Amino acid sequence: MVGWMVSSPGGHASSIVALMFVAGLILGGIATAYVLYGQISALNTKLSNVESQISSLNVNQTAYYQNFTVYMNQTDYSVIYDEVKDSVVVITGTANGATVEGSGFVYNLTGSMVVVTNDHVVSGATGISVTFSDGNGYAARVNGTDTYSDLAVLTLPTAPQSEFKPLVVLSSSSLKVGDEVIAIGNPYGLTGSMTTGVVSALGRTITESNTPGGYAIANIIQTSTPINPGNSGGPLLTLNGTVVGITTAIVTNSQGLGFAVPSETIVKEVPSLAAVGSYNLHSYLGVEGSDMDYDTAQSINVNVTYGWLIGSVIAGGPASQAKPAAVRTNDIIIALNATRVINGDALMSWIEQNTVPGDTVVLTLVRENQTLQLTVKLGTRPPP
Repeated sequence: MVGWMVSSPGGHASSIVALMFVAGLILGGIATAYVLYGQISALNTKLSNVESQISSLNVNQTAYYQNFTVYMNQTDYSVIYDEVKDSVVVITGTANGATVEGSGFVYNLTGSMVVVTNDHVVSGATGISVTFSDGNGYAARVNGTDTYSDLAVLTLPTAPQSEFKPLVVLSSSSLKVGDEVIAIGNPYGLTGSMTTGVVSALGRTITESNTPGGYAIANIIQTSTPINPGNSGGPLLTLNGTVVGITTAIVTNSQGLGFAVPSETIVKEVPSLAAVGSYNLHSYLGVEGSDMDYDTAQSINVNVTYGWLIGSVIAGGPASQAKPAAVRTNDIIIALNATRVINGDALMSWIEQNTVPGDTVVLTLVRENQTLQLTVKLGTRPPP
């Protein structure tokens, strides 16, 4: 009994110690959990930083790859120049007591080698010669010309076949505004000069000072490629070195504005120019006029702001014989064969590209705010 009584206070002390031990474990666990939570939070923060760095590296890597790709796709103009320079020639002659000079390029006409250039380069000139990039020059003969397209074909009877390195001609119908193009020619007598630019517009019409009757040259390529006197007759090339046009004109005092006859016209006309000396398949509507716009529509009180406003109808011409009634002054052509006509460029380019004399077309007209359709049989443009 005495032993039990003596041990009783010790048992309470042991319980208290045990409770304190358990409490210590709990508090220690809480403290440990808090520390672990802090460490986990810190690790999460570090992981987020690492992910951000990886993401940044990926962005930088992508940017570097894109830059590399652009660099690899850059055009090596020197390679193109080396491939085509021997095909571009200098053309010289004498007109009105002065030396005239222009450019041209070698064209393979079903096995016969000819030089293609502008009509205005050789028009009225005598003593015409062609000089190749190797310095060899030969007397040239004008085989055929077309003033209405400003094209001419020359032959070189005494030049050996080894001199001729023809260029490949690609259809200009594949061209788009913004395509890069190259011109090679002899501006101001600087032989073999290359300039670059882009196609800035398609389907233009231009009227050169030597074009008889004031007829426009239709379906022209407009380019930002610098073209200067002496470039006339040289090739307009794609980045593959294929011909899509022949440089023909500039606007006086303009900056970066040049024009070229499309290769479709070259391919269409050269066989006739070489064989018979002329090309007589320019369709003729027999009207004169001007572009419609909002101000013009307001001034003449009509409800259409686009098209080609007829200023005069040529007596006896195709338009004067349209059915069921003749075309009249102040009619507005708004469509050809259901193709919308926005302006004179569109009208003349469509006729040049899609018709030959004798074809019948349907004109959609606005006359006194009424729409009507007339049928016209196209004629042949009068000779120069």
